[in-house]
Amino acid sequence: MISVTHLGFPRIGARRELKLALESFWKGDTPAQLLHDTAASLRERHWRLAHDAGADVVPCNDFSLYDHVLDNAVLFDAIPASHRAAFEEDPLGGYFALARGVQDGRRDLRALEMTKWFDTNYHYLVPQFEPGQRFALRGDKPLAELAQAQALGLDARPVLLGPVSFLKLGKRNDGGDPRELLDALLPAYAELLAKLKAAGAQWVQLDEPTLTLDLDDADRAAFRRAYAALAEVDAPRRLLTTYFGALGDNATLAAQLPVEGLHVDLVRAPQQLESLLPLLPEQRALSLGVVDGRNIWRADLDAALSVARRAGDRATWLAPSCSLLHVPTDIELERKLPTPLRHWMAYAKQKIEELHLLAGVLGGDAQAARDLAAAASARAARLASPLLRNAQVRKRLATVEPAMARRVSPYAKRAQLQQERLNLPLFPTTTIGSFPQTAQVRRARAEHKAGKLDDAAYQAFLENETAQCLREQETLGIDVLVHGEFERNDMVEYFGEQLDGFAFTAHGWVQSYGSRCVKPPVLFGDVARPRAMTVEWTRYAQSLTARPVKGMLTGPVTILQWSFVRDDQPRADSCRQIALALREEVLDLEAAGIAVIQIDEPALREGLPLRRADWPAYLAWAGESFRLAASGVGDATQIHTHMCYAEFNDIIEAVAALDADVISIETSRSRMELLDAFARYRYPNGIGPGVYDIHSPRVPSETEMRELLDKALEVLDPAQVWVNPDCGLKTRGWPEVRAALQAMVRAAQGLRESVLATA
Repeated sequence: MISVTHLGFPRIGARRELKLALESFWKGDTPAQLLHDTAASLRERHWRLAHDAGADVVPCNDFSLYDHVLDNAVLFDAIPASHRAAFEEDPLGGYFALARGVQDGRRDLRALEMTKWFDTNYHYLVPQFEPGQRFALRGDKPLAELAQAQALGLDARPVLLGPVSFLKLGKRNDGGDPRELLDALLPAYAELLAKLKAAGAQWVQLDEPTLTLDLDDADRAAFRRAYAALAEVDAPRRLLTTYFGALGDNATLAAQLPVEGLHVDLVRAPQQLESLLPLLPEQRALSLGVVDGRNIWRADLDAALSVARRAGDRATWLAPSCSLLHVPTDIELERKLPTPLRHWMAYAKQKIEELHLLAGVLGGDAQAARDLAAAASARAARLASPLLRNAQVRKRLATVEPAMARRVSPYAKRAQLQQERLNLPLFPTTTIGSFPQTAQVRRARAEHKAGKLDDAAYQAFLENETAQCLREQETLGIDVLVHGEFERNDMVEYFGEQLDGFAFTAHGWVQSYGSRCVKPPVLFGDVARPRAMTVEWTRYAQSLTARPVKGMLTGPVTILQWSFVRDDQPRADSCRQIALALREEVLDLEAAGIAVIQIDEPALREGLPLRRADWPAYLAWAGESFRLAASGVGDATQIHTHMCYAEFNDIIEAVAALDADVISIETSRSRMELLDAFARYRYPNGIGPGVYDIHSPRVPSETEMRELLDKALEVLDPAQVWVNPDCGLKTRGWPEVRAALQAMVRAAQGLRESVLATA
């Protein structure tokens, strides 16, 4: 009889209970014990919800207070020397110092570098290893959470990030190869596996998602050495889990590793099953990832059933393709969604129910077979629905010509015309877009939404906040201003609310990092712009100052990547539709007299396929979509873009091909490491390397920012360099923002004086 399981559950809570508990603790409003109690309550609730939905086996240790990769680093004592004293003094405080940094008068500790988890919008904290790194078990988190699940009478499977992926996702602070630390790490893994076996664990889940990447001989040797060593341990049976794509040329390696079970993603790569089956030892258990763990549409259960039947009696479990971390918790909470949409969607709970239904059909349950037939009929009705298609949008898309995705003149000519228009100093300063969304701003938005604050009063409130934000920037001495975005709830949701083809949820929360949660729009149909979206507020802001105010837009690739996207047409087609809608907005901003327009694309790197062979096709349509949105303007209009928290070194040519006049990137956490690519490639256009990590509450000094700018000038020409934070300031408070921006402006001014004095 085939069983149902999953690889991990959303941990923030259906109503963001973990977010609220974390932020209350960070403010000092609640004690640590209340945070731990909330975490324990959420784990129990989620285990019971999954079990009641049909999961025979539930994962444990998939829960985290901030990030599961950080948890793994702490678990094996990979704590940087700079943070060790703080950790020994207060383990919980030390944990959050690694995640967020700390600056309290006694200590000034930077947060770990943060980057995207494969091709998702989840951010993980990059483990930092030292030469001669020693590993040891610290704490008992996996054992404690296993015991909690066992006390509830549940069949629980502990989850660990596998040793090879753990090292490959980290960095050594001496620039060395983290894989050289494998032999030092394996005894700690072996010790933990033995303890889990003694605690009664029947299986342990070892996540090795890097098996879906391009691997070299050293990687393959590391996998063989690691799993040969762990096979010698008296441990629970090991389920090796892979996801986010096909094993491809790593299939033989994965099949040969001495483990008792293997999970494969058969949503993104259903074709890999037939080639994989002959490679597997006869006794190997197989977990079939047949329901999409990353999107919210009801599954194609006929297709999933076909895959499961092709696996035959080799299949032990039915599961989602990957962890359910990337979807919301329960669609039953969505009472305000239009009926057709609500019935088309499945959150984490419903995905487990779908798997339970499939297991019933495979087991010969007649009612399950009838329910599956009804589900297949409902899916067919969705795909045939007229709500999905707009004839005008499709007609316009067919008229797009290559010239529409090119600027009129080369950058050198544009830069001259833009400088004549803007008259900016050397090392111009700006910010990325948003300013603090204070409790007062959030309260006004909520009261307006609830009807307690009428339109006129809300408009007046926003106008006042915008005017005050502009005055703050002028006082600080910033050169190119932003209006603060107080009218916006989220950089994607705000635009999706004003575009046809999108729908919105009330409880569709997913975790981006730590306590940062987003509610992705649901892109269900063809995209069109009924009216201007940002022009009124940008024009109003520009009317209040003589300095240039940037028009602020989210780019087509990012809107696509940060939405739950329709699954009935290629993603490239949906992206081009968004780009055409944004093109209209860009042209309207230009017509309103806006001289600088920023089109943010932080998700460009995120959408990159995991295998290099698939990169060119993606980069072609993603780059074209950005240029299609941006390239209708005249030469004197300056186009900015922004990217953050991803490695761009290997796609620098594609970044340059966007042909933005200015690009701003995150470089503060990585200490300007990302600029290595710009040195190699000799990036020609303007660039703003972020000098202020906005995801940490610590305020960097003028000296620290100046040091980063000096490093930037080792590889960049002074005429190229802009000075800015590494992301928007929405999540920060005004006191720290003022202090940090004041230091940033002083650093820029000092550098300007120094360079001009030596010119």
